[in-house]
Order: sequence, then C-alpha cells, then structure tokens
Amino acid sequence: MKISDFQTKDVINIVDGKKLGQVSDVELDLKQGRIDSIVVPNYSKFLGVFGGGTELVIPWRNIVKIGADVVLVKMEETKTIRAEEYEDVAFQHKT
Repeated sequence: MKISDFQTKDVINIVDGKKLGQVSDVELDLKQGRIDSIVVPNYSKFLGVFGGGTELVIPWRNIVKIGADVVLVKMEETKTIRAEEYEDVAFQHKT
C-alpha cells in the first residue's frame, strides 16, 4: 500500500463513530522501518480559519482496520498538536 492510498480514505473513530478526516501525513520509525502513526488535520473551528493549524496524531497501534474506503481507529481520547509542534516533533524523530 502506498501513502497516497491512505490520503483518499476517511478516518473513523469506532469509539464514537466520528469522522476524524483524511490522512495528511505519516510518522516513520526509520530504525525499525515501519509507520509509527498517521496524521489527520483537525479543523475544530470554522474550516480551520480561526482555529489555527492543528494535527491529530493517531498511533499505528490504534488502527483497527484498513478498508477499501476507510481507516477504522480506536481512540479513547484524541491528542491534537499544533502544526508547528508536529513539524518539530517529526524532525526530532528523523534525527
């Protein structure tokens, strides 16, 4: 499966049935050669215009099923981080 295949799928939380969005990025563990988490834009404010850029980071272990059209995840509580923080964290993981 290609990363671009993820970007066409809706991400649904099976805990509450809420659509979380679509995958915008992935975090990689280069030492282990695997995906650590998927990243979904979180637009809780009016289309993100007033809320600033935040990202929902979903650990790979929380993915329940990857289907043809959706990615089902189990998230008891969601963690969002600002886009700038995500870039800092992603950079730290790569080094």
